[in-house]
Amino acid sequence: MQDDEFWAARFEEHRPRLRAVAYRMLGSFAEADDAVQEAWLRVSRASGDDVDNVGGWLTTIVSRQCLNMLRTRATRREDPLDVRVPDPVVESGAAIDPAEQAVLADSVGLALLVVLEALEPAERLAFVLHDTFAVPFEEIAAILGRTPAAARQLASRARRRVQGASPAGQPDPVRQREIVDAWIAAARGGDFQGLVALLHPDAVLRVDTGRADSMLTRGAAAVARQASMYRAPGLRARFAVVNGGAGIVSTIDGWLSAVLAFTVADGLIVEIDILADPQRLAALDIVP
Repeated sequence: MQDDEFWAARFEEHRPRLRAVAYRMLGSFAEADDAVQEAWLRVSRASGDDVDNVGGWLTTIVSRQCLNMLRTRATRREDPLDVRVPDPVVESGAAIDPAEQAVLADSVGLALLVVLEALEPAERLAFVLHDTFAVPFEEIAAILGRTPAAARQLASRARRRVQGASPAGQPDPVRQREIVDAWIAAARGGDFQGLVALLHPDAVLRVDTGRADSMLTRGAAAVARQASMYRAPGLRARFAVVNGGAGIVSTIDGWLSAVLAFTVADGLIVEIDILADPQRLAALDIVP
């Protein structure tokens, strides 16, 4: 029989991957940490003597906990799905927190996480586990209490929604940086036409303030109007890598005020996702 020290060591070995699974499932670092901690409590109460694949067993435990949390969230959600922005992973020059390394690896763009927020819990689990972490449908089916064919169908349905909402191809990082730098300059100068020129005609702006004034804006002119109007005293903006893509960290008088993630396709901005919820921003490990 393996002792507690053995299982504690195995769990720590797999913790980065478990946290990455939970983050993609939940879109929240705090909830991901809660899910991983709850998984450890379950592991510590189980013998695990008959486990052949420790990593798979731990992934199953964390995934079931995430599924329960997603279902609970769905029943009590008050904020509209179309304005919620998941927690961002931010690189801004300094070394990234080691705890975020596994989350950033094979990085999932913030726009994709926004799409995942709108999926049913079972769809999200099937898609994340299979398409991101290569978990076989037989194991996913066991977590969901469905057949492998049903699990495959859930992942396929989720994949169609993701593909329909995601721009094709991988944009050039250098070009992304140029576009965001141009955006910062145009927004700082209130250059409405300059902002419009950087936007796709059907561009989307999503602002999650954590309050009733969260908003979803569509169309290049409307998005540019919002951006050109927002020039708070003491506002500073600097380029940052957000979930592996182009982004901005904004501060007001040295205090973190927002994190912006840009989705670029064919040289134009198609989506801007902004987290401006003070409580959630305060919980992120971002140097202003």
